[in-house]
Amino acid sequence: MSFDFNTLFFIVKIIFIDIILGGDNAVVIALACRRLDEKKRNEAIFLGTGLAVIVRIGLTAIVVSLLNIPLLLLIGGIFLIYIALHLMTNREEEHHVRAGTSMFTAVRTIVLADVVMGFDNMLAIAGASKGHIGYIAIGLIFSVPIIVWGSKLILIAMERFPVLIYVGGGVLGYTASEMIMSEPKIRWLFAASDHFAHLFPVLLIAALITTGWLTNLYSSSRITRKS
Repeated sequence: MSFDFNTLFFIVKIIFIDIILGGDNAVVIALACRRLDEKKRNEAIFLGTGLAVIVRIGLTAIVVSLLNIPLLLLIGGIFLIYIALHLMTNREEEHHVRAGTSMFTAVRTIVLADVVMGFDNMLAIAGASKGHIGYIAIGLIFSVPIIVWGSKLILIAMERFPVLIYVGGGVLGYTASEMIMSEPKIRWLFAASDHFAHLFPVLLIAALITTGWLTNLYSSSRITRKS
């Protein structure tokens, strides 16, 4: 794996996707450790995060191998479009997480929550990495600690600068377009026209961001009318 511009682009894309989708995971980590004293809390976060990274790399590698199944790239790309819309239009989620009273229970909660909540991250990262496990590992090693230790800053930034959510949706849309265009069963559609192949990602990203923005605008207007 040589480090050139393309390698850097893949890694940065993976880090960005994981940070954008990982805000909820950061909340769960905070909730799971809230009853521990400061020393045990830091140890639980460090150990839980480390184990979560290892488990996430392994599960993402499995997802990458599954993407070789016929039509799964197409299905994964369509599901990623749904994830992108959900990201842009529904950030208010409730988390019912039992706080751990010991370091073991807190670590267990962190790892299990990361696995359960991390499927969207795994799918997006598997698509963005194009099957390179090394990119996945490097991206997660950098992004997960940023999510954990900078969780409050990430959540505040996304609330204060909503454009970050739309940028994240656009990145997911681009990743979804790559997955769809890489599906062997429909590759002929894009091979027949270079113009369409170049235009498809742009159209998908524009459609996603426009749909997300209009949905949020409609939701805001309904809330305003009710109040």
